[in-house]
Amino acid sequence: MKSIQALRERKIELARQANHILAEKGDQTWTKEDQTKYDGLMNELELIGTQINAHQRQLDAEADNVFVQKPGTKVVDGDINKLAAVALYMRHGNNVTAEQAIAIRNAMSTTTGAEGGFTVPAEVSKMVIDALKAYGGMRDVATILPTESGNALTYPASDGTAEEGEIVGENAAATTGEITFSNVPLNPFKYSSKKIALPVELIQDSAIDVIAFVVNRLATRLGRITNKHYTIGTGTGQPWGIVNRASAGKVGTTGQTLTVIYDDLADLFYSINRAYRRGSAWSLADTSLRNIRKIKDTAGRPIFTPGYEAGITQDAPDLLMGKPIVINDDVPAMAANAKSILFGDHKQYTIRDVAGSTAIRRFDDSAFALNGQVGFCGWQRTGGNLLDTAAVKYYQNSAT
Repeated sequence: MKSIQALRERKIELARQANHILAEKGDQTWTKEDQTKYDGLMNELELIGTQINAHQRQLDAEADNVFVQKPGTKVVDGDINKLAAVALYMRHGNNVTAEQAIAIRNAMSTTTGAEGGFTVPAEVSKMVIDALKAYGGMRDVATILPTESGNALTYPASDGTAEEGEIVGENAAATTGEITFSNVPLNPFKYSSKKIALPVELIQDSAIDVIAFVVNRLATRLGRITNKHYTIGTGTGQPWGIVNRASAGKVGTTGQTLTVIYDDLADLFYSINRAYRRGSAWSLADTSLRNIRKIKDTAGRPIFTPGYEAGITQDAPDLLMGKPIVINDDVPAMAANAKSILFGDHKQYTIRDVAGSTAIRRFDDSAFALNGQVGFCGWQRTGGNLLDTAAVKYYQNSAT
């Protein structure tokens, strides 16, 4: 089996070969052999990317070897490692010694509201946030704003792309250039993972990294629902999603209900002010990217460019018109009237996380115990909004 380093080296080489074909052909029309060779390179690139992701998940799991305290472990000076305290709580609930119960309370708080449970320490909270990044892509490109409290917050926003200075004469006064602000709500919502049921034997098995296991299960659900709302949230009872706050950039040419053409992508690209294009990116569903990878310019060259410049330790983003592509499957798939492609400065979307709001509760009631199970549920307070609607625009497929 190839090592992850060998796979990354192979991926870089394949991407280099694909880019070389694009550069070498220049404005020449592609032959059938050119297309077959290029498609073969891209197919292998995709397969190797999947292998690399599988290797990385395994390495991450091995790296998360958390020290586990068992019920009989002696507590020194009333204290144990914070992660060990969390593991104790997850494995054994209240079935611990008095000393260990004190240590658990010292490491975790009980201020999570009516549902009770423990607010997890910063180390575990970071594990949850890191895990959330794996679901959807919004946390990779948005601005993250941590706040100490969860009070309602109205954030001032302003579009300054049309503002300019002036020339003034000697001893002349400068004129006033008023700035127009809008007030954008950036309020948090309380998210739940819903309860999950896990076998008692699995949770109590010392060979299992119980923290990583439970956090992964809870974060999977939290990550999916929050990314969905960051993307297509309605703003009513949930955060505003970037799709619903973005401005119209380009409506597809008639007939493009399930596809997009190069000219329409160019129009979307140039609908964004240059000030925002400097840090811009594309975001779309994986199925939409499949359509874009088939688009050729007038010389028959694919407009999609595989990324390879970052080296073997870090994947470079794939590019479209020189800008990175973010895969977000919560962006609507291509369909009649669907807002299926976003382009612009995604940093203008701000995700607000309430510090200390990540909580976990263990359930040992009969609904679980009679089935030989333990229940867990996770909570988190977060929200989001696009502060400047001119910074991100959408492509909308045609109606017919």
